[in-house]
Amino acid sequence: MRGVLFRCIINGMNQKKIFITKTNGKREEFDINKVAYSLKKVGATEESVRGVLTHLQEEIKEGMTTHDIYKHAFSLLHKREQVPALRYSMRRSIMDLGPSGFPFEKFLGEVFKKKGFSVLVGQVVKGRCVEHEVDVVAYNAEKLIMAEVKFHNELGVKSDLKVALYVKARMDDLKHSPFNYGGKERKLDEGWLITNTKFSAPAIQYAECEGLKMIGWNYPVGAGLETMVEQSDLHPITVLTTLSQGHKKQLMDSGTVLCGSVRHDKSLLKPLGLSDSEIQSVVDETQLLCPVE
Repeated sequence: MRGVLFRCIINGMNQKKIFITKTNGKREEFDINKVAYSLKKVGATEESVRGVLTHLQEEIKEGMTTHDIYKHAFSLLHKREQVPALRYSMRRSIMDLGPSGFPFEKFLGEVFKKKGFSVLVGQVVKGRCVEHEVDVVAYNAEKLIMAEVKFHNELGVKSDLKVALYVKARMDDLKHSPFNYGGKERKLDEGWLITNTKFSAPAIQYAECEGLKMIGWNYPVGAGLETMVEQSDLHPITVLTTLSQGHKKQLMDSGTVLCGSVRHDKSLLKPLGLSDSEIQSVVDETQLLCPVE
C-alpha cells in the first residue's frame, strides 16, 4: 500500500539494494518507502519528501543503522520545514530523555497536568499487602490514576508479558487501599502501564483480557503515547537543535524537561555557559517549535 501511495514521489529514483541494521540488531533491505511514509505522515510536503529522499539515496551506505538514517532524514527535513520536522523527531526526542527514566516520568507528569490533573512523581504508597513506589500519581475531582512507567533506551525494546503481569499485580494490591489526594479519601480508579516504546503481542493480549490500561507507541491505535503528547501541545527539551546533548542533560538534571520552560525563563540557560547570542538562538527556536506551551 505504501509503495503505491508514494510511487509518485519515488518514481524514477535509482534504488540500490542496500542492507541496513535495525535497532534490534537485525539486518534488512533498506526500503525508501518507509522513510517517505514517515515524512508524509507528519505533514511534510511532497516537494520536501522528494528532496529528503534524493539526498538519502545518495548517502545511504551498507550497514548504516536505522537510527542514523532517520536522524539524518530529520536534519534534512528540518532545513526545509521545521514544524513537520519537529513531529518527525518526537519519538527520538522522547528517547533522548534517557538514559534514566526520571525525566520521562517528569515529562509525563507535565502531560497529565495539561489534561487538568494534579500530579506527584515518585510516590511511595501503601497497598493492602505492601508498599509500592509509584512513578506517577495523577488526580482530579473525578479520578485517581497511578502509573508505572517503563523507559527504554532503544526503540527496538518492547515491554513484555512479564512487565504487564508485574504491573497488574501491583495495581491489584493498590486498588484495595484508601488514599487521600485532593483533600478527600478515595480509592484508585485506574492503574496504567506507560512505555516510550511498544508492547509485545502477549502483553497486549493479557492487558486486554485483564483490563490493564497500557499506553505505548502506537498503542492503543489512535490513542497511543504519540497522540497523548501531540494533544498536550507539549514538547520535551530534547527537541531543540540549538542545544548540545550535554546542555540538554544539564537542564534535565536540574529538573527542566519542557521546551517551553526556557522560552518563559531564559535564566534557565545561564548556567550552561552560553553567550547572549546563543541563548537568543535557543529562545528563537522555542518560539517556532513550542509556541503554545
